[in-house]
Amino acid sequence: MYAIIETGGKQLRVEEGQEIYVEKLAAEAGDSVTFDKVLFVGGDDVKVGAPFVEGATVTGKVEKQGRQKKITVYKFKRRKNYSRKQGHRQPYTKVTIEKINA
Repeated sequence: MYAIIETGGKQLRVEEGQEIYVEKLAAEAGDSVTFDKVLFVGGDDVKVGAPFVEGATVTGKVEKQGRQKKITVYKFKRRKNYSRKQGHRQPYTKVTIEKINA
């Protein structure tokens, strides 16, 4: 069984036991999180939401909080003596999917 959930402005296909990286959630490592924005549940019994499946939830356990590798944002305009250099590290949350309730 699998499900498509929405979190952090993105849609993810998840299965039980899968580890996913999502936008930062307000939870500590070891906490349990519930995703209630379930768009689709697939498997033997298919359920399609409009826009969300009624009563369907996906529960997971927060493994860790972290930040991705640093990227460099560099702006430059030629012949205008303009350049800006900026770094950015996007925060993320690593979640292990435990159960799909449909």
